[in-house]
Amino acid sequence: MAKTKYLTSPVPSDKMPGGIPYIIGNEAAERFSFYGMKGILYTFMTKYLVDHTGAFDTMSESEANTWIHTFTFAVYILTILGAILSDIFLGKYRTILFLSIIYCLGHLVLAVNLTQGGLILGLSLIALGSGGIKPCVSAHVGDQFGQKNQHLISKVFAWFYFSINLGAAASNIITPLLLEHDSFGPHWAFGVPGVLMFIATVCFWLGRHKFIHIPPGGIQILDDIHKIQGWKIIGKISIVFIFFIPFWAMFDQTASAWISQAEKLNRNFYIFELLPSQLQAANPILILILIPTFAYFIYPKINQYYKLTYLKKISAGFFLMTLSFLLVAWLEQRIESGDVPHAAWQLLGYVILTSAEIMVSITALEFAYSQAPNFMKSFIMALYLSAIALGNLFTAGVNFFNETPDGSQRLDGPAYYLFFSGVMFITAMLFLLVIRYYKEKTYIQN
Repeated sequence: MAKTKYLTSPVPSDKMPGGIPYIIGNEAAERFSFYGMKGILYTFMTKYLVDHTGAFDTMSESEANTWIHTFTFAVYILTILGAILSDIFLGKYRTILFLSIIYCLGHLVLAVNLTQGGLILGLSLIALGSGGIKPCVSAHVGDQFGQKNQHLISKVFAWFYFSINLGAAASNIITPLLLEHDSFGPHWAFGVPGVLMFIATVCFWLGRHKFIHIPPGGIQILDDIHKIQGWKIIGKISIVFIFFIPFWAMFDQTASAWISQAEKLNRNFYIFELLPSQLQAANPILILILIPTFAYFIYPKINQYYKLTYLKKISAGFFLMTLSFLLVAWLEQRIESGDVPHAAWQLLGYVILTSAEIMVSITALEFAYSQAPNFMKSFIMALYLSAIALGNLFTAGVNFFNETPDGSQRLDGPAYYLFFSGVMFITAMLFLLVIRYYKEKTYIQN
C-alpha cells in the first residue's frame, strides 16, 4: 500500500503540474535561509563569535575567509552524497525531506550556540542538508513533467531560479540588519533563516500528494548504467561540465574581489551612499528583472532568426562573463591611475555578469536534467554542482599562489582580473567545439 499512495509517473496533461507551486515556495524559503545565514557569516566570525564563557573569541579576516570557502566547497561536494541517497536508496522526495530536517537542526545550532564549536556543528549540518538536497530539488522539478507538458519545463526552471533569487535578495537585506541591530543580534540573525528553513520543509511536505515520486533505482542502478552504456553518458556530459569550472570561479568573486574593488569606488547615489558589500545585492535584484526579460523577450526574438539550443545559450554566457571581468579590469586600471570611478560602472559589470548567469546557470540546470537518463538524474545534477565546488577551489588556489612571501601579489591590480578573463575566453573558444560535436539527447520521465 505504501508503494502506491503517491503518484510514481507524470499524469498525461498539457497543463502545469500541481506540485510546482509547492516546489517554488519551498525553494524561495530555503534560499532565504541559506543566503541569509551565509551573508552574515563573515561579520559574525570577525565581530560576534564568543568562547564558552561568553567572552569574544573572534577570527581574523583570513581565518573567516578560509572557513567560508571551506564551507562552500563542502556544500557543493556533498551534492554527490545526496545524489547517491536519492537515486539508489531513498528517492528524491524522501532524501529532500530527511535532509531538510538536518538542515533545520543546523540553523538551530547556529542560533543558540555562538561559539566556535557551535559554528563547526551548525555549518556541518547545514552543509550536509543544503548540499544533499541541491541535486535532488532541481531534478525533482523536471520529474513532474511528462511528454505532453514538457514544453513548459523551460519556463518553470526560469521561475525556479527566480524564486532562488527572490529569497536571496530578501535575505541579503534583512539578516544583516538583524545582526547589527541592538535589539536583535546574532541569535535572531541566525534564528530567522532557521524559521524560514522550517517553513520550506513544511511547504515541501504539504505537496507530497501532488508530487510525482520517482522511485529509487536501488543497487540495480549499476547494472542499468552498464546496460545503457551509462558510463559513456556520464563521461560525455562530464566533459561539458568541466567548462563550467572557470565560470563559477569568476562568478563567486562578487563576494570577494569585487567587494574589495567597490571599497575604492565612488558609491554616492545622490541621497544615499552604498556600503561596499551592498553592491553585490545587485545580482539577485537584477535576476528578478532579467529572468522574465530573457524568457519572454530576448530568447523569443533571437529564436525567430537563430535557433538557440542549451549549449548555444551557455556559450554566449561564457563570452559575457569574459566581458564582465574585462570591465572590472578597466575599472581597476583607472583606480591605479589615481581616478575614483563611480560605482555605477561596477553595476554595469553586474548587469553583464547577471546576464551571463541567466544564460549559463539556468540553462545548465535544465541541460543537466534533460541529458541525464531517468534513473540517474540526481547524480548527473550533482556532477554539475561539483563544478561550482571546483570553481571555488580553483579561485582559492590562484589566490594562494598569487601571494608572494613578502606579501605582494604576482597578479596585481588589473592583471588579476585580466588573468581570469583570459581563462574564460579560452574556455569559451574551446566550448565552440563542444557545440559542434555534442549530440543532445533528451530524457523525460514517462
